[in-house]
Amino acid sequence: MTAASTVDTSAAEPSVPRYRRPSTWVWVAIVATLALYAALAWRRRWMSDDGLLVLRTVRQILAGHGPVFNVGERVEASTSPLWTWLLAGAGGITGGALEWLAVVLGLVCAVGGLFFGLDGARRLYGGATVVPAGGLVVCALPPFRDFATSGLETGLALLWIGLTWWLLVRGKAPVATAVVLGLGPLVRPDLALFSIVAFAALMLLRRPGVRRGAAWLGAGLVLPLAYEVFRMGYYGLLVPNTALAKEAGNANWARGFDYLLDLVTPYYLWLPLVLLAVAAALTRRSRILTLAPVLAAVLLTVYVVRVGGDFMHGRMLLPALFSLLLPVMAVPLTRQTAALLTAVAVWAVAAAGWLRVPYANEHLSTGVTDERAYWSWDTGNAHPVLASDFLGQPVMRAAVGTVDATRAPAVLVYSYDEKRWYAFPTDRPYVTMAADSMGAISNLVSLDVRIHDGYGLASDLAAHSVSIPGGRPGHSKWLVASWEIADAGRGDVATDGQPHVFDPAEIDAARTALRCPDVQDVLASTRTPLTFSRFVDNFTGAAGRTQIRFDRDPRAAAAC
Repeated sequence: MTAASTVDTSAAEPSVPRYRRPSTWVWVAIVATLALYAALAWRRRWMSDDGLLVLRTVRQILAGHGPVFNVGERVEASTSPLWTWLLAGAGGITGGALEWLAVVLGLVCAVGGLFFGLDGARRLYGGATVVPAGGLVVCALPPFRDFATSGLETGLALLWIGLTWWLLVRGKAPVATAVVLGLGPLVRPDLALFSIVAFAALMLLRRPGVRRGAAWLGAGLVLPLAYEVFRMGYYGLLVPNTALAKEAGNANWARGFDYLLDLVTPYYLWLPLVLLAVAAALTRRSRILTLAPVLAAVLLTVYVVRVGGDFMHGRMLLPALFSLLLPVMAVPLTRQTAALLTAVAVWAVAAAGWLRVPYANEHLSTGVTDERAYWSWDTGNAHPVLASDFLGQPVMRAAVGTVDATRAPAVLVYSYDEKRWYAFPTDRPYVTMAADSMGAISNLVSLDVRIHDGYGLASDLAAHSVSIPGGRPGHSKWLVASWEIADAGRGDVATDGQPHVFDPAEIDAARTALRCPDVQDVLASTRTPLTFSRFVDNFTGAAGRTQIRFDRDPRAAAAC
């Protein structure tokens, strides 16, 4: 059976042409594009503090504590289960430094995604002489280069999207294709949108009977549904803790639209997209294979805009943009398209060399930022990769030093007014630190030190607090230190010789709030031993528990 016979070949639907062996020059262009992307991304290699958050969970897995951020607290602090377990597998097999594994694997995944995107487009045009026009857009845009590494799951997302597209164009092994489609929510929950569109495209292309289609759907749903059952029973929530912390279900259209413009405007991104759209129209092939990734890109973009975007320049929109480029990753070179593709190449040179956001390389830490430039400046290292590289940042260095100097169980909280750490006694047999940027810190201290953040990314308490109106994208929550002091379990912490920079009345109110039924339910789901009955209770209560919110002000929360 040929590739052409596996797709819709009706008169109204231009089909994928019969496969022909590509010319040597086509392969040279594809390999050169991949090499260029790899080289440009490697020149900007780095590790984000959020990427180091993932590695803390990986370290806990490798230490035998399970997929948790803190020992004894079942909190899903990673958005991508597949990326977390991929790193854990690589770390367990190689024993290498997790930071470098994350950087290299991320780059390999990103380059692999670009390969599948390019080869899928080449196959779409049946072996015609193509040039990697869309691939040049990927190479030219700084966010694609920055987040090929960074320790986050972006590279894996590009690999999965590219592989999914390649399998659809290739038109073989529908069951295997369905299984791969089902992995989307395990790469990132929002990629379920791409999975849905891609599965619909698979059905339209192959037109199976009801039973066979249901079997393919079942094959695709097995892994994501199995993990969702695990998530609900183990963590007690419907979504990752990070989704609660960032309130992924809330709408902030105005801020999200600004985030979209923050990517499109500085690079004049509309220009290559229009040029490539015209080129695609002139070389029209399968409507289904052309429109499916475009529709998925629109849905992903609408989702990102709806939730208000992110604080890292361009990052959340990269999967959508990559999806949009799939049908034009490589475009046939004809008399009709030559001028258009030349213009795209000129734009790519300008974008790669000169076009930048207004705040590029500025040392900003609020709003939308050039995150790589910020951490490079703040750590004094052009390529911060290891957690120890972040010790160049004075606050982190002081935080790690405070933990190292703590000889007895305590709750460590930071006074932003006085810029110093305070230790409060606790009757818990461990040290708890209420930290800010905690990715690097959490990888520089012992795994038995509990790290809680006011943002709620790894904190069961903070994630369920109410957002601050107008807060920073992705960081709109902040649980005051009184909650951590109250959670220490000692009744005298507010008067044990510590200054009143931490209000005793506020600490008492937080202690009262911690006894509220909803708060107790949250804490029980994450901190009580995981027995079979606990798993069942977590599972059955996951939907309601996901909706629990309480006021960040302890006095207001105490009136439960």
